[in-house]
Amino acid sequence: MFAHHRVLLSLVAAAVATAAGVASPPSRNFAMTTATTTPAVLSLAPVILVDAVEPCIAFWINRLGFIKENEVPGPDGKLIFASVKKGNVEIMYQTRASAMEANPRVAERGGDAVALFITVSSIADLDAIEAQVKDAPVVKARHDTFYGTTEFYVREPGGTVVGFAAHK
Repeated sequence: MFAHHRVLLSLVAAAVATAAGVASPPSRNFAMTTATTTPAVLSLAPVILVDAVEPCIAFWINRLGFIKENEVPGPDGKLIFASVKKGNVEIMYQTRASAMEANPRVAERGGDAVALFITVSSIADLDAIEAQVKDAPVVKARHDTFYGTTEFYVREPGGTVVGFAAHK
């Protein structure tokens, strides 16, 4: 594995451990500063830990037209990390085994769950996506909400619930 891939995987594992609350807390000598302006946030890309990366990436590419942004194969040639992107939406997957190898404290996380919620521009786009994921297990069937959207939820191959919504 290339050195920069090890660095990437170590950083991802550390971020996952921190998000899960298993990383060491900052030193008490850490000086907090108060900014007078709020920094711009450009994007958020979840890193989802799974047993196998390939079926998860295929779900987004084959059904929904995402493109593969990054991939890191393990020693056996199977992917241990990959990300897909479409527009401003990026989703990253990493194998649990590689995350634990890079940071054994990742194993301490338990019960963490994430669901993805993706808003599309129109009901026509929602219809198209519903057709593209028709074979995925349905978590919650298509429905109208009191807050003005039409939504449905499916489970992707890694087990993550994905909701799709459009404003009426």
